[in-house]
Amino acid sequence: MLEYGTIAGVFLIEGITMHTYIVRKALNNNVLTAYNDRHEEVILIGKGIGFHYKKEDTIHENVVEKLFVLRNEKEQAHYKELLSYIDEQTLNTIIASTELIRKRSKALLNEHVHVALTDHLVFAINRLSKGLAIKNPFLSETKVLYPFEYEIAAEVVDLVNQSIGINLPEGEIGFIALHVHSAIVNKNISEVNKYSQLVTAIIDMIEKRLDITIDRDTIDYIRLLRHIRYTIERVASGDKLEEPGKIAELLKQEYPLYYNLAWQLIKVMQKTLNKPVYDAEAVYLTMHLQRLDNKHK
Repeated sequence: MLEYGTIAGVFLIEGITMHTYIVRKALNNNVLTAYNDRHEEVILIGKGIGFHYKKEDTIHENVVEKLFVLRNEKEQAHYKELLSYIDEQTLNTIIASTELIRKRSKALLNEHVHVALTDHLVFAINRLSKGLAIKNPFLSETKVLYPFEYEIAAEVVDLVNQSIGINLPEGEIGFIALHVHSAIVNKNISEVNKYSQLVTAIIDMIEKRLDITIDRDTIDYIRLLRHIRYTIERVASGDKLEEPGKIAELLKQEYPLYYNLAWQLIKVMQKTLNKPVYDAEAVYLTMHLQRLDNKHK
């Protein structure tokens, strides 16, 4: 998790507690690594601190604007490597974006967001500068599944565009929304991406099996999508729904097409997540499928 204030040393100036760090290495003019009092390596950010402080110097907290801990050694190495390719304006913008996410979400963010978001934005900015664009196939689903994260991501994209003078496409809002969600719920971005891809695959499968094109603006689609999301989250965490009495048998008889399709979708979930799915999920999924398809007839 991000920590804003774990310190290497403490001393008093006129009765005021002042925290200090021991400088390890300057990464650029505004970023350096240092040790805190637990000998953890921390990243310190502040205007000019990388230029003014050298190895083994003591740095006081009053000149530090931002601090975070990267406990994973591979992430530390990757973040330091990224910094060598980033100009000062871009780095300041990415740092400001991370701070925006922290303030808007009011969450204790997973420390991985520093590396993952920096990596993604550097890649997106470089790609855009070369006239290249990557289509986001999960944009509409992401907007529905993670509306709060999407709202924050839109602010991040606006900040980046204004600060650097570029025009990141709307698809980037969806990609960054997944990074925001990853940081808030403390899940690796690869896991979040896997869930998003699974949701999209399930929606595609529903359209093909029922031979329909789902209107992405309808309330039934939104309900279905969110139900699928929470089904996936329940399966992943091992939570179990109570099966509503004899409804399963009734649905199997009345709506065999939707009931069988529900189980096909569940098998896809089971295979992707490598976890069992309880029977009750098929009941509720059948109801959503019947309601959705009925609107297309």
